[in-house]
Amino acid sequence: MDVVTVRERLKSMLAELDRSIEVLRGDSPAVRERSRADGGLDLTESGRNQALLDVAVRHRRSVLEALRRMDEGCYGLCADCGGPVPESRLEARPEAARCVQCQSRRERRR
Repeated sequence: MDVVTVRERLKSMLAELDRSIEVLRGDSPAVRERSRADGGLDLTESGRNQALLDVAVRHRRSVLEALRRMDEGCYGLCADCGGPVPESRLEARPEAARCVQCQSRRERRR
């Protein structure tokens, strides 16, 4: 695994997440005349935007943590068991902090 390439990929992901977060936090569209039914739609869209924002913020945090692990020299090691995170997992999710087994255990506990 080429650490320089992975670092660039993580930085690119971070920039994209920052743009998405900026858009999701932006001002809502100009207010137009709406019926009461449209008001309900606004609440639904607001909730969806908040959910998307929450996911983007968590994802951003995991990318920053992956960059920190790179700086500390422990990138690619599972945060729980200390074993190696499979390269195929890191290719799919370069921000992954855990091996597949530990991540599965963590998700089952939720």
